[in-house]
Amino acid sequence: MAENKNDPTNPFITFEGKKYPINDLSNDIKESIKGLQIAETQIKMHEDTLKLLSISRNTIANQLREKLKNLD
Repeated sequence: MAENKNDPTNPFITFEGKKYPINDLSNDIKESIKGLQIAETQIKMHEDTLKLLSISRNTIANQLREKLKNLD
């Protein structure tokens, strides 16, 4: 496969260390790439959500700790 890194009309995708010209790929492969991109985006979104939930849980636990401290 010839590589022309300076051709903006035929961008490349790198997958598992190999570069593939996107315009030369079949529609089926392009759909798989889109699916992979969507999955990666969803994973990132859920990881961010988990981080926010963890921060919220810690904040609530700290607030509860302070409230219970006043009962002693």
